[in-house]
Amino acid sequence: MAKPYQNATLICSILTALAAIGIILGLIYMQPLIPIILLIPTAIYEVYRTEGRSTKAASWGMLILLIAELLFVTFGFDFDLAEFLGRSATYYRGHRIPLGSIQVISPTLMAVLSMVLLTNTRGRYTRWLAGIIFVTAFAIVYTVDPVGFEELIRMAINEGLRRL
Repeated sequence: MAKPYQNATLICSILTALAAIGIILGLIYMQPLIPIILLIPTAIYEVYRTEGRSTKAASWGMLILLIAELLFVTFGFDFDLAEFLGRSATYYRGHRIPLGSIQVISPTLMAVLSMVLLTNTRGRYTRWLAGIIFVTAFAIVYTVDPVGFEELIRMAINEGLRRL
């Protein structure tokens, strides 16, 4: 059953502004907690708006990853998955995901899940919200690890070129 649209444009506009503020302040202060905290309402609204089984799973996955990232950054928990697994990357639904610091992997997976939503949903508000999450995930990666951000950008460009 389709969700109501009466206030969706206003809500998505407010969430876009919140995410933009979070990105700008996060980049100015190089503090990942700012965009993470200001992205939580967007992730919650995304969970509310999605309806299909795979899109609902993707939106819940993004929310869980966002909360995990909040905890990782808040408590300084860091774990190198590449070292633990003995490989530098893994694949999810055809998307290459570089492995490394768990604080970089969480927002990277959020970006991948937002791409799943962008490609698997017809709802314009769901796409809008996924776009907000996608862009903010890149900002979170940059504030956590600028070098990891460069790798993520390279991966995104290569993936985009591969799909063309």
